[in-house]
Amino acid sequence: MRNIEVRTLRCCHGLLIGLIFVGNNGLSAADWNQFRGPNRDNLSLETGLLDRWPDGGPERLWTGTGLGKGYATVAVVGDLIYSMGNVDGAEQIIALDRNTGDIVWMTRNGGEYHNGSGDGPRGTPTVVDGKVYALGGNGDLSCCDSATGDVLWQKNILSDFGGSNIKWGISESVLVDDGKVICSPGGSRASVVALDAETGSTKWVSKIPESPQASYASPVIARVGRVKQYIVFTSKGIVGVRAGDGQPMWGQNKSSNGTANCATPLVVGNHVFSSSGYGSGAELVELRSQGTTTRSQLTYHTKDMKNHHGGMVHLNGYVYGSNDDILACVNLRTGKPTWRERGKKGSVVYADNKIVFRNENGQVVLLAANSRAYQELGTFSQPDRSSRPAWSHPVIAGGRLYLRDQDRLLVYSVQN
Repeated sequence: MRNIEVRTLRCCHGLLIGLIFVGNNGLSAADWNQFRGPNRDNLSLETGLLDRWPDGGPERLWTGTGLGKGYATVAVVGDLIYSMGNVDGAEQIIALDRNTGDIVWMTRNGGEYHNGSGDGPRGTPTVVDGKVYALGGNGDLSCCDSATGDVLWQKNILSDFGGSNIKWGISESVLVDDGKVICSPGGSRASVVALDAETGSTKWVSKIPESPQASYASPVIARVGRVKQYIVFTSKGIVGVRAGDGQPMWGQNKSSNGTANCATPLVVGNHVFSSSGYGSGAELVELRSQGTTTRSQLTYHTKDMKNHHGGMVHLNGYVYGSNDDILACVNLRTGKPTWRERGKKGSVVYADNKIVFRNENGQVVLLAANSRAYQELGTFSQPDRSSRPAWSHPVIAGGRLYLRDQDRLLVYSVQN
């Protein structure tokens, strides 16, 4: 079971910040067990990493192949690395040896997903309690033994709950929490569902007003007062559903657009920061709980963070991420930018007072986590580039940087 402890403090700007510490759940400090890391905030606890990269970038340890087509990034737990891809005529869940890149096992999740913007799965496997949970582009969901790949249960969340696929394919990386698998079929029968993590049976169904479709973001946990909830970015906006029974409690839509909501929201204490592209921008929402329910109030809306699909990180009262094709840092309290760097659209991950930025064109940059100015500490262009955009998010785990690029996985040593 996932044990959560929340400690509360105020940052220098007066915002109430809740620091969520997740019980290790069998994980080591060198593990990155799901999309955006153990706390789904893209903040690595790694220390002792290189403060600067040499010319040409850090040392490449190995390159693994055989992952097929797809935009999934990786989860790293114990001796294995987990990802997904279209291989041998099917959508596969794949486990690789952490030290060599050799494929250890491969398990069929469902039929191949095809799309003119790129084939293959979009979501990243979630590894919890010796099991791998993987959701594919067609809505196929599998639970497998993490060591062997043996299938424990499978279902299709779209057909089971009356949802329909979205334009660029189901992209959610499922959340596993307190014995439940949280995912978003969308539609009139079920906007969000909780499945039993052991059996796949339905524990609760959440029907959100206006029956929004799934979007392209992934759910996160928030605890506001005594109310634990899951924050989900649907096709029509962000919503909070009660963790115990799925009851929808609040919703906001200033950061939503009519095309694709992709960036996973940031939970900062009793605030939620969400953002999308296509001209919409970002909003900061304050949450207040009374009894067993939570209400929301818009704090502000800004056009200075229109994050398409590269994700964001929050650190010490500031949010870092791409505002369309401008890498930016914005003040969380006000939504105002403190610096901007043009020509940089991509994804970010934080570790050891630094941010790794992966441009969708393949350039990788090491930045100081400096809210006052853009400060490069090293850069390199990823070799062996595929013909597709570099949309898979970078991962830092165990002193290594992982870059998935379609069939290849490139692994670099970033330990000092």
